[in-house]
Amino acid sequence: MISQITENSHVGAGVAGGMLSPTRFVWPYGGRRVFVTGSFTGWSEHVPMSPVEGCPTVFQVICRLSPGLHQYKFYVDGEWRHDEHQPFVTGNYGLVNTIYILPEANPLAALPSPGTPNVRMGMDVDNETFQHDQEALLEGTIQGGSAKISEEDIKTSRVRISLFLSSHTAYDLLPDSGKVIALDVNLPVKQAFHILYEQGISVAPLWDSLRCQFVGVLSALDFILILQELGNRGSNLREEELETHTISAWKEGKHQLLGQLDNHGRPLQSHIIHVGPYDSLKDVAVTILQNKVSTVPIMHPSAQDGSFPQLLHLASLSGILKCICRHFRHSISSLPILQQPICKIPLGTWDPRIEDQSGRPLVMLRRSGSLSLALSLLIQAKVSSIPIVDENDSFMDIYSRSDITALAKDRIYAQIHLDKMSIQQALQLGHDAPSSHGGFDGQRCQMCLRTDPLLKVMERLSNPGVRRVIIVEAGSKRVEGIISLSDVFKFLLS
Repeated sequence: MISQITENSHVGAGVAGGMLSPTRFVWPYGGRRVFVTGSFTGWSEHVPMSPVEGCPTVFQVICRLSPGLHQYKFYVDGEWRHDEHQPFVTGNYGLVNTIYILPEANPLAALPSPGTPNVRMGMDVDNETFQHDQEALLEGTIQGGSAKISEEDIKTSRVRISLFLSSHTAYDLLPDSGKVIALDVNLPVKQAFHILYEQGISVAPLWDSLRCQFVGVLSALDFILILQELGNRGSNLREEELETHTISAWKEGKHQLLGQLDNHGRPLQSHIIHVGPYDSLKDVAVTILQNKVSTVPIMHPSAQDGSFPQLLHLASLSGILKCICRHFRHSISSLPILQQPICKIPLGTWDPRIEDQSGRPLVMLRRSGSLSLALSLLIQAKVSSIPIVDENDSFMDIYSRSDITALAKDRIYAQIHLDKMSIQQALQLGHDAPSSHGGFDGQRCQMCLRTDPLLKVMERLSNPGVRRVIIVEAGSKRVEGIISLSDVFKFLLS
């Protein structure tokens, strides 16, 4: 398995003094000593590969390759092997894998040497510097507002993005360090609620110790439904019962509540939606979109010795988008679509007074509206967040599903009525939440103008915790449209 790194480095002395692309080779099938060799070494040098930390059966190494077609093969414990899950052909050296390196190169800082163990590349984007450069570059294009893009340019951009996503794996989403919190299904719901709040997260995988496997996720949506049930007259789930009501019991009740039953009236069996570490980024994105989830666990499969599957990370569309932005930000001329004003692209949901492209209404709320109404709209409209506006529809704030965890502070959820708490009061709780919470780190309210290029919107959406960008009118900040992560990926991958 191979994956081209999301950065390229300028090499002063290389093939004809040109650009070399750091490329990660991955062998995920175990072994004691693993090497890779190929046409890029003249088939004369065996490059040693190192085990990935936490995954002793997975080996990787970074090699710098010149643009063009390359063949390669693995040497595992004294035997020649090729990866049947990657493109391969019959060549002079038997069955060999192939990879094509695009000629575009990104002249960024040099990568660490391939021999450095356990090195991962950061994915942060220098937004401030890049934004200044891009606005200068695009100034002439967007001022007139008449820029148009051909269907051929759209097709070319989509093909190149698809090629990039197909040649990179979920390993590119793994951070240098971090934690993934999983909850046992036998935990009381109340305790789980407080854990999410204290840890500053809005979703956690669920572990069933009896079945010895991950069985699903607990998300902010679960707590919205729980609090709505608590607020319903005659509900069977009372606040004090949350002390003993387990996550497992809630999940069964949720199936009943949403009518998710089999032909015999029993709750459907839970199965976790997940991806593997060497699944392509395109497969990861498609999995998230098809299942209409915000994140998907990256899990290393169980080993043959019967050990438990390893939970490596939670993949999200924002993480994948960050990879795209970082890879193409210094070669945007190769993707004409990134330079286009978003108002010229069939993307997102717009105020009909501006342009009705989707046929979907814009859902907005006033600060004086009730929290109960906000939660109902989040569920009914099937959106992750709702813009909060003043009487002139000027954008002021945003209420997201993840904000519900703020009600765990001092057990506020047990002391309020959802229909009596205003959105403004709920938002204040969110601003006082732990700084580690992805939704309250100063990145929650992302705005753009309709004349801004698509790349700028993508940069905004690549920030952790951001699911939607609000399109506002210059000056008045009146809400004109909304573009979500799923909108962008459906457009890019269609």
